[in-house]
Amino acid sequence: MTPRELAKSICETLLGAGHQALLVGGCVRDILLGREPADYDVATDATPDRVMALFPESVAVGARFGVIVVPRDGLKVEVATFRADAGYSDGRHPDSVVCARTPQEDVQRRDFTINGLLMRHDLGEVLDFVGGQADLRAGVIRAVGEPDRRFREDKLRLLRAVRFAARFGFGIEPATFEGMRRHAREITQVSAERVRDELTKLLTEGAARRGFELLEETGLLEAVLPEVAALKGVEQPPQFHPEGDVWIHTRLMIEQLPAGASPTLAWGVLLHDVGKPPTFKSAQETGDRIRFDGHVDVGVRMARDITRRLRFSNEEMEQIVALVANHMRFKDVEQMRASTLKRFVRMPRFEEHLELHRLDCLSSHRRLESYGFVSRTLAETPAAEIRPPRLFSGDDLLEMGYKPGPIFSKILHAVEDAQLEGQLRTKEEAKEYVRREFVMRKRKMVKRPSL
Repeated sequence: MTPRELAKSICETLLGAGHQALLVGGCVRDILLGREPADYDVATDATPDRVMALFPESVAVGARFGVIVVPRDGLKVEVATFRADAGYSDGRHPDSVVCARTPQEDVQRRDFTINGLLMRHDLGEVLDFVGGQADLRAGVIRAVGEPDRRFREDKLRLLRAVRFAARFGFGIEPATFEGMRRHAREITQVSAERVRDELTKLLTEGAARRGFELLEETGLLEAVLPEVAALKGVEQPPQFHPEGDVWIHTRLMIEQLPAGASPTLAWGVLLHDVGKPPTFKSAQETGDRIRFDGHVDVGVRMARDITRRLRFSNEEMEQIVALVANHMRFKDVEQMRASTLKRFVRMPRFEEHLELHRLDCLSSHRRLESYGFVSRTLAETPAAEIRPPRLFSGDDLLEMGYKPGPIFSKILHAVEDAQLEGQLRTKEEAKEYVRREFVMRKRKMVKRPSL
């Protein structure tokens, strides 16, 4: 069973029980655009209790708001009762829901005209009470009814308007655009998690540059990511960045993110230079050229603050911060010791680090020597040489009579370095290395001084 077949089956059950049932919202929009809908929604005059009675397997995920989920064969369809909303005191959810009798009433509360279309599941006939078909043909995002009212009701619609415009390559109708500008600062009333999710979709749906330009034009960027808004106008040394300021550079990078890009890579790209504005020094100040001394360390702290503020998981946060922390290391790869290079390329999800570096180069000086060097290293070096089995452990040190202490980790790191450099191949060689390089004096281990 496909999602559309499930939605049709639900409609037929509702119709057979004497109720109205229509496909509604984004699925109708996508069908008319020739896209495969991600999910299907059904609108009906049946009450939530009646829907649950007709579909015993259903789940009341939003019964308070008239929404029931019907799952089947690993799929699910939302069934919503025709309704009219009465007030949104929290700027996100209706204070109460009044059941409506007709689909005409129901669509008047929806966000944008292109999402207010209904379709008969059997005939494919479209019911359009808000002018959504004309706006689809014209490529326009338009609020249903009065824009100010729509945005006061649900502040998340501000970000959704940007995302739809970017995803479909549509313009935003002038009155709707001005309404977005007037209400932009109110986006802070939306939970951090919902803001994060909308921004992540914007970054990973294949139109990130247009999306972030719209965020900037509407004032939403300053409200949700002031650290990124601060990139605008921050000049860079032209010998390394002929493309222009940090904002231009960042937009060029996110423009290259394909649909379906890794969310952590996308956020790493967006934030990789976030430390430049606070560390900017002009050529007059430095005496030679524009510099951003310490921008990586500052950027790491800022990226950590941003990802915490937006409630990323710990795993996501650590990867995004790691991308920011390591993006400048590629300039040194050809001079790295073998052990340092091997440790570098075996970082978790290194492919994201390498891709960020590639996008960074293509969006600035366009020199890919370091990218090519690392790519060849990965292609030509057996995995067993990059991540060889450990020759030596703390237990081995104990067996040799060494006493536990902070220097244990230093010894083990030194042994692994020597192994990665190809100097040690067996445990006996590792033991001899430790005896030669580290000596015990009065129960303390010290590094043997170099001659």
